[in-house]
Amino acid sequence: MSIYSHQPMINHHGSGFWSQVEETIHVWGERLRQRRELAQWTDRDLHDVGVSRSDVIHETEKPFWRA
Repeated sequence: MSIYSHQPMINHHGSGFWSQVEETIHVWGERLRQRRELAQWTDRDLHDVGVSRSDVIHETEKPFWRA
C-alpha cells in the first residue's frame, strides 16, 4: 500500500486570507446598505419595531467598519 498522495501541495494560507478579506468587504457593504435603508424608515415603521429616531441616528452615524 502506498502513502503517496496525488493531491498537489496547495498553499491554503493565501486563499484563506483572501477569503477573509472578501467576507469582510461583504459585511461592510451589507452594513452600509442596511444603515442607509434604516435611515429611510418612517416614524411609523420605527414605532412598529420599537426603535426610536435617536437610535437610528446613532446607528447610521457609525462608520461602516464598526458593528
